[in-house]
Amino acid sequence: MVFTFEQTKKIIDLDPFPRPAPFATKEEMTEACDTILKFLLRERGMIAAFSTTYERKRALVRGYMNERAPLPVPGDLIELQNRLFWTETIMRGIVRIADIPEIKYGISLWEGDITRLDADGIVNAANSRLLGCFLPGHNCIDNVIHSFAGMQLRSDCARLMARQDKQEEDVGDAKITRAYNLPSVYVLHTVGPMIGHEPDEKQKAELRSCYTSCLNLAEEAGLNSLAFCCVATGVFNFPHAAAAEIAVGAVVNWKLRHPENNMRVIFNTFLPADTKIYEQILKYI
Repeated sequence: MVFTFEQTKKIIDLDPFPRPAPFATKEEMTEACDTILKFLLRERGMIAAFSTTYERKRALVRGYMNERAPLPVPGDLIELQNRLFWTETIMRGIVRIADIPEIKYGISLWEGDITRLDADGIVNAANSRLLGCFLPGHNCIDNVIHSFAGMQLRSDCARLMARQDKQEEDVGDAKITRAYNLPSVYVLHTVGPMIGHEPDEKQKAELRSCYTSCLNLAEEAGLNSLAFCCVATGVFNFPHAAAAEIAVGAVVNWKLRHPENNMRVIFNTFLPADTKIYEQILKYI
């Protein structure tokens, strides 16, 4: 089911998320992590007694968050989570879109962690449940985005899915939420086609629709910049080179059909092999 930006605003809050004050010391971060972990352990009926490193406790927080249903969270705990996650975002280093060179048509290429980009919107390669990845600590982009954004992101996605009677998200559509503790303002969620062997024409069209739907929604929302991950090339198994050709073609065609729109579009790669593929294709635009 397609929701416009205005329709989405009636379901979830889309006002820019206010940045919390970051923690000043590792001790403050550790104390916040301990409090969050105790809450998550109590939810699971477990005793909160532990003696281990911050890194290990932080990994447990992420894993339990990944498995957790979109249930209510006390406000004071959310405030602690927001301060901790925003502090970590700052520590990872925020990459400014303005510092990334433009190739042509307002299109850029950048290799790295998409959760570091300060784009107005970043694109999440979601699954059909649209609730994020439930595998603890899984390294897919869906898991990473939800893990760094915070527990509110799954709750927002759950409200959107409830409004469409919990039907699975259609392949090629796009939905928008706040990005919470990420540098970006919004996350656009899209479900790519899942490939068994070689993609057929229908699946190619569905992947093209992922890019077009995100661009249309971003334009409606007034976004000035949008960063795309390599949609459907992970566990959904779309061949990387073919996916890149479709992605670049879809974005360039959209740009040519919307000459009045100056939105910056960043193709974000994580693997050096994908970067090389995009570099070769972008030479010819």
